[in-house]
Amino acid sequence: MEGWERVQYIMEAEGYNKNSFSVAIGISNNVTITRIINEKRNPSRATCQKIIDRFPQYSFDWLFSGIGNILNEGQIVSIKSGEERVETENNTNIPFMSNANRLETTGFMNVPLVHIRAQCGYLNGYGDEGYLESLPSLPVIVDRTYHGKYMLFEAEGDSMDDGSKDSICDGDIVLAREVNRDLWRYKLHIRDWYFIIVHRTEGIAIKKIVDHDVERGIITCHSLNDMFRDYKVHLSEVAELYNLIKIVDRSARL
Repeated sequence: MEGWERVQYIMEAEGYNKNSFSVAIGISNNVTITRIINEKRNPSRATCQKIIDRFPQYSFDWLFSGIGNILNEGQIVSIKSGEERVETENNTNIPFMSNANRLETTGFMNVPLVHIRAQCGYLNGYGDEGYLESLPSLPVIVDRTYHGKYMLFEAEGDSMDDGSKDSICDGDIVLAREVNRDLWRYKLHIRDWYFIIVHRTEGIAIKKIVDHDVERGIITCHSLNDMFRDYKVHLSEVAELYNLIKIVDRSARL
């Protein structure tokens, strides 16, 4: 059995398709799993680890290299109506009830998260599929009528905090959807969204764009906190641009 067949085996044995399986293992879209199966590729170590983290009853060595048994001993072997059974060394199945049930709703997606401490790495690896797979992820509700690349970013500093309900506070986790580069040639919807600007050399910033000079390709970035001055950025210096969709986590700090 080849590597892609082992991935397909687990996917089908657990009752998933490529889309739902990708969500289950924490990948934000089905590109990785689809390419592995359709192009008969061997899965990367990172992808195998995501699968085993979600389905620990399977052996990592078997999935990654085809060595050994398919299943580990002493792992969950069946799940039905909230009841789980653990197979012990003497082959006795012991039932127990879990208060955490598998979430099957398609309203949730696992979205990669870029922490403050990981932002330097993101600037180097944003175009690397393997790097994106290595990022932690969180399940969030997204509007499935939209397609595209979603990311979570951790806000840093108080430049977007003016004490109002519109503030983005230090430590907030925000959901963002990428603005396709082809759309940068037209007037951005600057009245509708805050933006996450991934600058090639200056890092990641959350700002309100107050002007977009389409002809020159220059945006004017504005902070809600009036202690920070507006500044201009040429879009040729920007690696990625995102609409800030919503705040998904905020600490209840005083």
